Amino acid sequence: MARPLTRAQQLENAAFLRALRRTGNIRLAARETGVKYGTIQHRRRAHPGFAQVWDATLALAQADFETQGGRAAPVAPRAAITDDDRGHRTRGGEAAVVRRRDGKLQLRSAQPGKLTRQCEQAFLAALSATANVRLSAAAAGASVAAFYRRRRKNPAFAREMRLALEMGYERLEMALLASIAPASHADDAWRHNDPPPIPPMTADQALLLLALHQKEVRWHDEPPHIKRRRGESSEARSFRLGAMYQARLQREREAYDVAEAARNARGEAPSPHEAPPVLPDLAQVTGWSKADPSKTPHHDGVPLFGGWRIKDMAGQGGGE
Repeated sequence: MARPLTRAQQLENAAFLRALRRTGNIRLAARETGVKYGTIQHRRRAHPGFAQVWDATLALAQADFETQGGRAAPVAPRAAITDDDRGHRTRGGEAAVVRRRDGKLQLRSAQPGKLTRQCEQAFLAALSATANVRLSAAAAGASVAAFYRRRRKNPAFAREMRLALEMGYERLEMALLASIAPASHADDAWRHNDPPPIPPMTADQALLLLALHQKEVRWHDEPPHIKRRRGESSEARSFRLGAMYQARLQREREAYDVAEAARNARGEAPSPHEAPPVLPDLAQVTGWSKADPSKTPHHDGVPLFGGWRIKDMAGQGGGE
């Protein structure tokens, strides 16, 4: 079995396929990518998946050559390739790998107006900074449904979306913890003063209060996600907890695989075939919130939940 390609080699292969799709010339595409002809041919022999995409890309390029009356498409300079790769929408005719209904992969000519890989990368980069799916989709210039659909159909994108969301969540969590850390002493003034006297109560009232708070104070109550839900049977609860345990193990296995891939790629030089995603200023991105625009401007002291203020939720049947 051939040794797996590194991330730098994968990026070189992707750049070679883009040049091959445009030129239809293997030697010219290899020279433009900066890879030796013998090296790229060896990868083709050792990796059947790469060879299949190679053949399909070459067939698409030759079909374009025939439709243009024997005139090859002009070869763009290297800088133009980088700028073109930053587009978030396809222009039509690009090589795109899609999954058919029977589950098999197939290389097709992309339709115009479809999301590109750079659009996905921009979405993931924004998600890692904000932990907000709707804002990240707006920053990438696409709808939220498009990325959720990709998450359902593409396990690799689902993994990267989960990792980006975890990173954004951790960054927000650390920013919040910095303001509520014990060393901030923002809310501990009551502990530095003598407590007020206990109000008058009977022995029955005192025993009742102790019984009500015994689990929370002495026994440490169960976490909410482990507690049995209303109407849930013992079998259903055991199945739910088992599924949660398996999901946690799967996440740990994925985290280990990602760490191993990063460890194997550590020390490689940055690849010249990948440009960072282009994002607007996230502070200026609008249209990502479901809040009613007809409402008065949000005040920092009034909490919002899903675009609704608490006093408005009561009028909509969302509160008591």
